[in-house]
Amino acid sequence: MFNWNLIGSIILPNIGGWAGAITTAGQMKNENGTAWYQTLEKPSWNPPNWLFGPAWTVLYCGMGFASYLVWRDCGGFTKKSILPLVLYGGQLVLNWTWTPVFFRLHQIGLALIHIFLLDAAAAACTASFIAVNKNTAYFMVPYLAWLCFATTLNYSIWQLNKDDGENYK
Repeated sequence: MFNWNLIGSIILPNIGGWAGAITTAGQMKNENGTAWYQTLEKPSWNPPNWLFGPAWTVLYCGMGFASYLVWRDCGGFTKKSILPLVLYGGQLVLNWTWTPVFFRLHQIGLALIHIFLLDAAAAACTASFIAVNKNTAYFMVPYLAWLCFATTLNYSIWQLNKDDGENYK
């Protein structure tokens, strides 16, 4: 028997990831073989583009599972689950909207501010999840670690490109 609540919890965060992939795809490479993102200076430790999709899929699935554990342990959408699930939804929206700010609008500096807000929201969400079920740490802490990496990468790209008026905003 399928647990539709579990399946929905895992699919939901991936929906924004899929939308982000569609947004990003056109910025990674065009018919001429170049695109805005390719023109940016990036640090030597910048991961290859192909790594982001699988990494985010695993992280989104983990976040979704953690949200399911909180929902389940709180007895569904109850007074006890309101704060953790609202924090989850808020950080998820911030997560999903970072991609168009960076890749569509080409706003590297604004994306940096955006990801700092996301970091804080994700940390608050993680703390609220762990207060309900300590096992959620296994899924949320890797997400926080990746966000710290992504924040550092965003900052580095911003620093490397801030003197280039075409790329820096």
